[in-house]
Amino acid sequence: MDMLFTLIYFVAFSLLALILLFTFLIVTIFAGKSIGDPKFPPVKGTVFNQLFHFNSIYDYHTEIARSHPTFRLLAPGRSKVFTADSRNVEHVLKTRWETYPKGERNHQTVADLLGEGIFAVDSEKWRQQRKLSSFEFSTRVLRDFSCSVFRRNAAKLVRVISESSNAGLGFDMQEALMRCTLDSIFKAGFGVELECLEGTSEEGSQFLKAFDDSNAFVYRRYVDPFWKIKRFLNIGSEAALKNNVKIIDDFVNGLIRTKRQLLTSQQDTSEKEDILSRFLLKSEEQPSENNMTDKYLRDIILNFMIAGKDTSANTMSWFFYMLCKYPLVQEKIAQEVKQVTNYSSSHHQTMSSIANVDEFVANITDSCLDRMHYLHAALTETLRLYPAVPINGRTAGADDILPDGHRINKGDSIYYLAYAMGRMPFIWGPDADQFRPERWLENGTFQPQSPFKFVAFHAGPRICLGRDFAYRQMKIVSMALVRFFRFKLEDETRNVTYKTMFTLHIHNGLPLCAVPRHYA
Repeated sequence: MDMLFTLIYFVAFSLLALILLFTFLIVTIFAGKSIGDPKFPPVKGTVFNQLFHFNSIYDYHTEIARSHPTFRLLAPGRSKVFTADSRNVEHVLKTRWETYPKGERNHQTVADLLGEGIFAVDSEKWRQQRKLSSFEFSTRVLRDFSCSVFRRNAAKLVRVISESSNAGLGFDMQEALMRCTLDSIFKAGFGVELECLEGTSEEGSQFLKAFDDSNAFVYRRYVDPFWKIKRFLNIGSEAALKNNVKIIDDFVNGLIRTKRQLLTSQQDTSEKEDILSRFLLKSEEQPSENNMTDKYLRDIILNFMIAGKDTSANTMSWFFYMLCKYPLVQEKIAQEVKQVTNYSSSHHQTMSSIANVDEFVANITDSCLDRMHYLHAALTETLRLYPAVPINGRTAGADDILPDGHRINKGDSIYYLAYAMGRMPFIWGPDADQFRPERWLENGTFQPQSPFKFVAFHAGPRICLGRDFAYRQMKIVSMALVRFFRFKLEDETRNVTYKTMFTLHIHNGLPLCAVPRHYA
């Protein structure tokens, strides 16, 4: 009988606690939010709406933004403001950018994965990393070294796909591109041959999976009001995140130790071309300015991983999906590759053999890349519709009024909707939903648009430093693949959609078939 009363008491206490918690959440969500006040963005729900629509969240935002370009979702203690208005984007990212930092709340959310890296921090830590990164990305050494890495790995990818093509088998293009860009960022960024693309690195494959899973788990925190409780109890997605972060840390810390040992070794006479080595050298030359602890280097590496692997691989995955959906665009790019690389007809016949892929990629010079206007437009059009980072945000450091007239309170989060903006007729015209590379061309030459309208690389003082780095990699890889293969979807009836995380992955991969291409 005593046990029965104890059980009843426990259940009653638990129910009361849940009721009190729910009541507290409701009060903090709705209290003091000026609901219905036209001076503030219209309220279109709460954070729980995002949780309900999590798997299609970017399309959910897009549908709201079509009729309300700036709107609010209420969260405990604050509002989450979302905007697809390019005037507001310019205001937040440029005009008053110092008033809109990433914010401490954002830092707490991503710190387990990104730590004190450039995408997570503000103020002096951001300035230090920005200064170092800006200098390194502008050097000819990194440009030449990275291009040689991209060419070599593009050739490897052609051979890997050729094996599937010769066997008449389909393959996962997204997985192949993820492995290719992972190898490239590890070599160009950290001076390490990971050999993940060819499947010889089990440790690299484990790292890749842990990194991608952690990306998804951390992103879910933005819509899960209970994530801190789950982390405290070490349950569910938070327990899985903790395990994955340990795999990541063990891998990266081993890499840093090895790199430090090589740099201090008398036998290491190689030129320090990779980013990590150059960061370490600068920390030795100017120790008072650069406190490059192993933990800080770990954070820098993982932020470069997000920038260098995910963004390029995801964009190229959606790009090849678009080429399969629009075969005429695929053929136009193939013809541009033929014209720009400038091989004679007889040379093209010999170059059709996969055995000559190394010779082909060696001839993808800077001059060739600069003349690939249609390819550049097609990649940019892909980024317009499928931006690598589909949503990004800041925190209001003070009360403010946005250019569209809406007020925003200090402490509110404000997010600019890159995915939704690419689909807005009031920005791109009535054909905004259509994939049309020609919208970027004038007399056959690529013409850029305002970065506050096309925000795939962000804008203002925090605009992406690796934009040219990313385009070079994407163009080299795309030229090599389109040169040697025609691509089509393995299953034309399959619904291709995204997986909700920091970067726009294709959910469950992109199964394609590749047919050898022969020029006449």
